[in-house]
Amino acid sequence: MTGWQAAPAGRAPAPLAIDDVDVWRMRLVQSPAQLAVLAGTLSADEVSRAGRFYFARDRDAYIAARGVLRTLIAGYTGTAPGALVFGYRDKGKPYLEAPAGELRFNVSHSGEFALLAFARRGELGVDIEQRRALDDLLRLAEASFSAHEYAVLCGLPAAAHSDAFFACWSRKEAFIKATGEGIGQLEAFDVSLVPGEPARLLRVDGSPPGELPWAMHELPAIPGHAAALVVESHRARIRCWDWLPAA
Repeated sequence: MTGWQAAPAGRAPAPLAIDDVDVWRMRLVQSPAQLAVLAGTLSADEVSRAGRFYFARDRDAYIAARGVLRTLIAGYTGTAPGALVFGYRDKGKPYLEAPAGELRFNVSHSGEFALLAFARRGELGVDIEQRRALDDLLRLAEASFSAHEYAVLCGLPAAAHSDAFFACWSRKEAFIKATGEGIGQLEAFDVSLVPGEPARLLRVDGSPPGELPWAMHELPAIPGHAAALVVESHRARIRCWDWLPAA
């Protein structure tokens, strides 16, 4: 996996091959002119949803992320951004309903950034979490992590708790977003979380990771954030792009 590569005008320089997984990093704050361009790609339902945000920054972040999602999918599929139709599975995972095909995607945003991931083979999930001070970090971990993960976290020096917590949280979120099973699955699997260790699935419902179709990856560094990717393939070639608007 390479670091983040600039992609002017938001276009990957190479098509998405069957084993490629593209992850795009974008800033949620866009210029007024660029925001207007992205808003022009949204459906009527998305425009209505954007209008319901109380704070302008949240509205603009939603428009930016949704507009870039439509722009990138349009590039991958050769379809106009406004012609794309999204559907939602039973537990809320979005998918591309039209044009029908094999393109899969997932989106996450936190703090200054959004991540958008795309693949042609298998499911995938991506997550980004802004690191921040948490007074109740251990209580949150006890409620959301598996017993093994919580024990590992408590065994670390206090100075390492924050980095370990957000690494674990982003990895768990990426996995449940890939499977589409939701938060009810949080205690059914273990991930690595010790700072400096590779991102890995350690257990899923008693099955060793070697028997699973899923592979977990830590993404290149994003200042102030933790991020992870899970793909339903052990052969994925991951490409990481910085989305830059057209000049």
